Amino acid sequence: MRKGLRGLAVAGLLMGLLVSGSPAKAVAPGVAAATGRHTYLGTIDGADFRVETPQRWNGTLVLFSHGNWPVGFPPPGGIWLSNRPPDRSGTEAWLLDNGYALAASNFKGVTGFAMKDALEDQIALLDWFEANIGQPHRTVATGHSNGAAISALLAERNPHRFAGVATACGEFDPPGTLNSALDMLFAVKALLVPADQQDIELVRSRDPDRGNEVLTNAVRDAVTTPQGRARIALIAALGNIPGAFSAHEPAPRPGTEDWVRKQADWIMGYVFFGGPKERADLERRAGGNPSFNTGIDYRRLLSRSSQTELVRRAYQATPGVDLDADLNRINATPRIAADPAALSYMDRFALPTGRISMPFITVHTVQDGGAVAEHERWYAGQVRQHGDPAKLRQVYVDRGMHCAFSDAEELVILRALFERIDTGRWPNLTPRRLNAAAGEFTDPFHRVLDFGTFEDKIMPPAFTSFAPARFLRPSR
Repeated sequence: MRKGLRGLAVAGLLMGLLVSGSPAKAVAPGVAAATGRHTYLGTIDGADFRVETPQRWNGTLVLFSHGNWPVGFPPPGGIWLSNRPPDRSGTEAWLLDNGYALAASNFKGVTGFAMKDALEDQIALLDWFEANIGQPHRTVATGHSNGAAISALLAERNPHRFAGVATACGEFDPPGTLNSALDMLFAVKALLVPADQQDIELVRSRDPDRGNEVLTNAVRDAVTTPQGRARIALIAALGNIPGAFSAHEPAPRPGTEDWVRKQADWIMGYVFFGGPKERADLERRAGGNPSFNTGIDYRRLLSRSSQTELVRRAYQATPGVDLDADLNRINATPRIAADPAALSYMDRFALPTGRISMPFITVHTVQDGGAVAEHERWYAGQVRQHGDPAKLRQVYVDRGMHCAFSDAEELVILRALFERIDTGRWPNLTPRRLNAAAGEFTDPFHRVLDFGTFEDKIMPPAFTSFAPARFLRPSR
């Protein structure tokens, strides 16, 4: 994890230096744009944006929403228009070569929990595009990670402006992820943090930097002992976190020591993305703490996890630990309540409803610990209740890590969406057909980015059949 975070920090320094395409034209709202291949960079109400137009526009605009980049770590390479950085994106090049226009706002402030800003800034950019480039025949919302929820919200709330949605590695229930993060870090504090450091605060922290440091050190120390690793297995199971922390290597066998060490890497990631320091930004925006574990019985939560048996085996095989005693210890720890104003904020700006009225396709890696694949099952349930299930299709890639897709896999999904919009029928989306379609692309389109190391590797298409477990801590 530390290597990955160092990679993000170094890559963040390159922001704005690696934007691909022709020389940029700085423009502002109200400036007429020329036709043909151009890059437009500008700012609307404090939010930087990037627009790319092809030589011959086919009338389709692809509007991309980036995920949640933590405070201090801006998107490497500038303003992303696809799942990969601008200097590495074959998806951008292919779409432009085939007549698609691309656009994205980096949102005001760029980093932190910027969903409210994103919903405003993306629509403002769409307005700018229509006024300065032209009225799209159709606009497609795309996004990855937290940006998937943004894309869903944009389409749900502006159905007249979007013809379809395509998302990757979607975190469709961001408040639910934050609750799961709280569950895991709550258990880290109860089981792993030394007694003389129990004064750290997981939410509303007066010293968030120290809180992050104590939690990270506790996890790092735990993986050095069998007893600590058994407890890591329990903590990860409370969020259904897998033990696959690489996009490039096969997943370890569940329950092995290597599996648990990778779960620890993910838990340290949750400290970084959902620990006291990052929550300070969220609490500032939301007007308080939106996460809670009041009323949560952790023994019952473990029983609902897909990893319950792995935890039992780990404890049975490890002298000096008692599963019942550890669950009792977690359950006896004073709980954390949410602030009503913050809950309301999340409901208004961070929680899709599933009320879709246009074609919507998603892709997720099966061993994603950053936004677990259970988000897909949760959102499908929302669509069944409030939307049109016939409009939704969800496919999976057999790979670890968060957002670990090749350009070829991303483009196959986008082309399926375009076909559904054009014909009114979904194409064949079986794994065999999707892998064959992705295999038609040349090698450069098969590079897969590992967000932990920020390194690329050419990998074969890996669409697969998969049924996610249920999301353990949904918002609704």
